Amino acid sequence: MIWLWFDQSKLSRESCYLTKGRFYTLYKLNIVGLHEFSATSAGVTLFCVINSLISLKSILLVETMLGFCDRWKLLRYLPGLGMLFLKEKKIHSSLIPPLPSDFKISTHTLFSSFFCSVSSSAALQIDRFFLHADMEWNQQTLQFLSQCFLDTLSPQLEPRRRAEKNLSNAADTPNYGLAVLRLVSEPSVHEHIRQCAAVNFKNHLKTRWMPSSATPIHDTEKEQIKQLIVSLMLSSNPKIQAQLSEALAVIGNHDFPKLWPALLPELKSNLKKAINANDFASVNGILATVNSLFKKFRHQYKSDPLLLDLKYCLDNFAAPLLSTVESISAEIKAAADSAETLRQLIEAQRLCCRIFYSLNYLDLPEFFEDNADKWMNEFKNYLTTRYPAVEDGKADGLALVDELCAAVCDNISHYMEREEELFQKYLSGFVEAVWSLLVVASASPSRERLTVTAIKFLTIVSTSVHHALFAGDEILQQVTQSIVIPNVMLRDEDEELFEMNYVEFIRRDMEGSDLDTRRRIACELLKGIAGNYKEKVTERVSAQIHNCLAVFAENPAANWKYKDCAIYLVVSLATKKAGGASVSTDLVDVESFFRSVIVPELQGQDVNAYPMLKAGALKFFTLFRVLIPKPVAMALIGDVVRFLSSDVNVVHSYAASCIEKLLLVKDNGVQPRYTSGDIGPILPVLMTNLFGALEKPESEENQYVMRCIMRDLQIADISPEVASPCITGLTTVLNRVCENPKNPVFNHCLFEAVATLVRRACEKNPSLVPAFETCLLPSLQMILAKEVTEFFPYAFQLLAQLVDLNRPPVPPHYMQIFDILLTPDLWDKSANVPALVRLLQSFLQQAPNELNRDGRLRNVLGIFNKLVNKPSTEEHGFYVLNTVIENLGYDVMAEYMNHIWASIFTRLQTSKTQRLVRCLIILMSLFLVKHGVQTLVDSINSVQANIFQMLLAQIWIPNLKTITGHTEVKLSAVASTKLLCESPLVLDPTAKELWGKLLDSIVTLLSQPEEERVEDEPEVPDFGETTGYQATFVRLHNAGKKEEDPLKEIKDPKYFSVALLANLSTQFHGRFPPIITRYLSPVNQAALLQLSHSYNLAIV
Repeated sequence: MIWLWFDQSKLSRESCYLTKGRFYTLYKLNIVGLHEFSATSAGVTLFCVINSLISLKSILLVETMLGFCDRWKLLRYLPGLGMLFLKEKKIHSSLIPPLPSDFKISTHTLFSSFFCSVSSSAALQIDRFFLHADMEWNQQTLQFLSQCFLDTLSPQLEPRRRAEKNLSNAADTPNYGLAVLRLVSEPSVHEHIRQCAAVNFKNHLKTRWMPSSATPIHDTEKEQIKQLIVSLMLSSNPKIQAQLSEALAVIGNHDFPKLWPALLPELKSNLKKAINANDFASVNGILATVNSLFKKFRHQYKSDPLLLDLKYCLDNFAAPLLSTVESISAEIKAAADSAETLRQLIEAQRLCCRIFYSLNYLDLPEFFEDNADKWMNEFKNYLTTRYPAVEDGKADGLALVDELCAAVCDNISHYMEREEELFQKYLSGFVEAVWSLLVVASASPSRERLTVTAIKFLTIVSTSVHHALFAGDEILQQVTQSIVIPNVMLRDEDEELFEMNYVEFIRRDMEGSDLDTRRRIACELLKGIAGNYKEKVTERVSAQIHNCLAVFAENPAANWKYKDCAIYLVVSLATKKAGGASVSTDLVDVESFFRSVIVPELQGQDVNAYPMLKAGALKFFTLFRVLIPKPVAMALIGDVVRFLSSDVNVVHSYAASCIEKLLLVKDNGVQPRYTSGDIGPILPVLMTNLFGALEKPESEENQYVMRCIMRDLQIADISPEVASPCITGLTTVLNRVCENPKNPVFNHCLFEAVATLVRRACEKNPSLVPAFETCLLPSLQMILAKEVTEFFPYAFQLLAQLVDLNRPPVPPHYMQIFDILLTPDLWDKSANVPALVRLLQSFLQQAPNELNRDGRLRNVLGIFNKLVNKPSTEEHGFYVLNTVIENLGYDVMAEYMNHIWASIFTRLQTSKTQRLVRCLIILMSLFLVKHGVQTLVDSINSVQANIFQMLLAQIWIPNLKTITGHTEVKLSAVASTKLLCESPLVLDPTAKELWGKLLDSIVTLLSQPEEERVEDEPEVPDFGETTGYQATFVRLHNAGKKEEDPLKEIKDPKYFSVALLANLSTQFHGRFPPIITRYLSPVNQAALLQLSHSYNLAIV
C-alpha cells in the first residue's frame, strides 16, 4: 500500500487538473507488478508520476494494479529505468466517483517525485511516504544520472535518445542542477561521465537560470550552486574546469555583480593567494573564470547598466590585473629554463591580455590610460621576447607563445581602431615588431592564428591616417612577395582540409566567411593598402599573377599551385557591386582570363585530376557568372554537369553551386538569363548526376547539391519521365535523413525540392498524384510515428499540399489524418502551429461537409480558442476561423457564434494587441460579405446588447487603416462600404459622426499607400516556449496556400465603394456632402473627389 501526502505548495499546476468544482480526494490503487528495464543489480528506481492536483490539500490513498494507466492515462513512461504497469480495480462508487472526461495529465513532465529501491521480483509495500518535488542527492540519484550520461555517449541511437529524454524530464525537477554539479565533483565517477555532466550542467543553467524561464531554478538551489561552483572549478581538471568556467559565466551574465557581489572579491582573494603560493594552475583557473565573466563587455550592447557593471569590475580588478601581469612577468624572467612553469606563466599572460581586451572594449578606462606606458611596454616585450625552453620543446609550445602574441595583436589592433591618438606614439615600434614576427610566421604553416591577427593589425594601420607607412615601392614589394604570396599559396594544411573536411573548407573558401584565414586576410591587407595606393597595388599584383601563370606553364604538373594562387588573387581581390551579384576587377580582363586560364580546367576530361585547381576554376566561373556571355556559359554547362560526378566532395559541391547560381542570373535585374528551354536538353543527365553526388561518401547531406536540385526543379519543365525518378530519389534521401537529421539547410532544401516537384508536376499532370502519394505518404507517416519533431512542420505542409491535390470527397486515409489533426496536444508547440493551420485549412476547404460529423466542428473551434488566447498564435487562430466561416453556411455556425464572439471579446479585453484587432476586423468583414450586414450586427449583439456599435466606434473605424495585404484590403474596404451604405445602425440620422468617421477610414484605406498608414508592430515572443531546443517553423515556398479571394466578382474595390456610395447619395439627396465636409480630413476629401471623378461618379 502507498500513502501519498500531497503538499500543494510543492506541486506544479500545469500538469494535471480537475474541474467542474468536484474534488477527488481518495483513489485506491494496488501495485502488483513491476517490469524492470534497469541494468542495475540493486533494483529499479520507481518514479511516482503524479505531478500536480488542483484541488484543496488532498490525501490520496493509492492502490495500483497492472494495466490501469491504459485507460486513465495517469502514468506513461518511467524514463530509462522502468515502466510501472497499472490495472483498474473495481472500487465502491461511494468511495470514488468516476473521473470526469476533462481530467488531463501532462505527458511532458511525467516524473519528479521520490525514489525507492526494490527487488524486481518483490511486491512493493510502503507504509507512508512524503512526496517531495525535488531531487535528493543519494546513491540512487548518483546511479541514475551516471547511467544517463553514460548512455548519451552511446553510438546507438535508441539508448542515446532514451537517456536524453530522461535527462530532459529530470531537468524539470528542483535541485537537478545541484545534483549534476555534485556528480561532477564525485571522484569515484569516470572522468568522461563527469565531463559530460559538466556540459549538461552548463546547458541546464543557460536555459533555466533566468527567472523568466519556463521552469526556472529555485533561488535556494541557485545559492547552493554559487557556494559550490568556484571551489569546484578551481579543483577540477582542465576540461571540466573549462565547462564550469563557462557555466559560471552564464550565472555571471545574469547575477554578476548585483546578485552575486561576493564573487569578484572571492576570485581576487584566491588569485592573490595562488600567486603568493606559486600555484599557477589555480591562477590560470581563476583568470579563465574572470575572462569568461568579463566577455559580456565584448558581446552586449553598450548601455548604462552595462557601464555600471564595467565600472564595478574596473574598480575591483583593474589594479589587481596590472599587478598580476607584473608579478607574472617577473616570474617568467626567473623561470626562463623551466619549460613547464613557463607554459603556465605564458598562458596566464594570455588570459590577462584577454581580460585587458574585455575591460577596454567599450571605452578607454582612466586607469588604463594612466598606465598606458606600463601596458604597452609589457605588450611589446611579449612580441619581441623568445622563450626557447617552450618554443623548442613540445610541439604545442610555439603555438602557446603564438596565442600570447595573437592576444597582444588583438589588443593593439583595438587601440589602433578606438584610441589612435593615444596609441600613435607607440605605433612605429609595434609595426616593426609585428612585421618582424609576420615575416617569420608567414613561412611557417602552423602559425595561422598569429599570422591572421598580425596581418589584421597591419591592415588597420594601412587604412588609417598612418597609411604612408606602406607608400614606399620597396614596402609594397615586400608586402606582396614576403606576406601576401606566401600566405595565399596553398599549404599542406589546406590540402588536408580540402580532402578531410570539405564542409569546413567550403565554409571558409566559397561562402565569404573566411576573413580569419591567412589566405583571405592577406588579400584584405592588399585591399586596405589599395584604398590609398590602388594603381601601385594593381600593378604589383598583376605582375605577380602573370609570374605565377608563367611558373605554372613551365611545369603544369609540378607547379599547379601557382596557377591556383593566380586564380585566388583574382577572385579574392574582385570588387563586388552593392545590391547585386555582379563583380569587377582591374587585375585582368575577365573574358580573356576566363578563356585562357579557366576554360582549359573546365574542359579537362578527368574530373578527379588536380581537384583543387578544378575547384578554383569553378569558383571563378561562379563569381564572374554575370560577366560571362550566355553563349560561352552554355557551351561549358555540360562540362560543369560532368564535374557533378567527381569523387571529390568540394568539386561536385562547387559544380552544383555554379549551376544553381547560373540559374539565378537576371539581365537588367529582371529577366532570367537562363530558362527552362536552356536546361531542358541536359535535365535528365543533370538530375542523374545530382542524385549520384548524394550517394558519394560524406555528401549524403550535401546542401549545395540539394539546393541545386531544388533550383532545377523550380525552373525546368517537369515531364513524367523526369518526375518519377526525382520523387523516388527525394523520398529515398528523406527516409535516410529521418534517421538522424543533422543539416538544417540541407533538410529545408530537401523539403522545398519535394514541394516544388509536387506543385509543378502534379498540378500540370494530376494523374501523377497517386504515384506521388505512394512515395511520400509512408515517409511522412514515418516522420510522425518516429517523432522526428524537427520535421513536423515540413511534414504537415506537404500533407496539406497533397490534400489540396485531391478532389472531394477526400480519401479515407486522409480523413484519418484529419481526426489526428484535431488532437489538442498536437497544437501545444508553437513551431507546429503554422503548418498545422495550413493543413487544417486544406481539410476545411476540401471536406467542409465532414465537419458536421463526430463533433469535428466543436474540436476545430476548440483549436481556434486555444490559438487565439496566445499572442504568438492568435493570428493563426483567425486563419482557422476564417476558413470555417468561408466554407460553412450560417445555419451550421449559428449556434456557435455567440461563444466565438465572447471568446474573442474576452481576449480583446484582457490582452489587446494591434494584430488581434486587425484579425478581428478581417473576420467581421468576411462574416459580413458572406452572411450580410444585419446578420453580423445581430450575431455580435447577441453577446451583449448594442456591443456592435461600440466595436464599430472603438475598434473597426480607428484601426481600419492598419489592414494590409491586397485581398485583406479589398475585403475590408468592400465590407466597410456595405456597412456604411446598408446598415440601419450607421444610416440612422443620429449617427452622422459614426457614418462620417467610417467613410474617412475607408478613404484612407483605399487612397493611401500601405507604408504611410501602417506602423510596424514588434513581434510578441512566446515566453512559455523559449527555453531549450525547439523545432522551428520554416515556410515551404512551394507548399504555400493559394490565396483565396472571397470577392472574385469584385474586380476593383475602389470602384465598388465609390459606386455604392454614389448610389446611396441619390437616395438621400444632399444629406451626405455636409457630413463629408465635417468629418473627413481635407486630404481624404480631395482623395474622395478624385476617386469620384476618375470613375465619372458623383456624391450628391
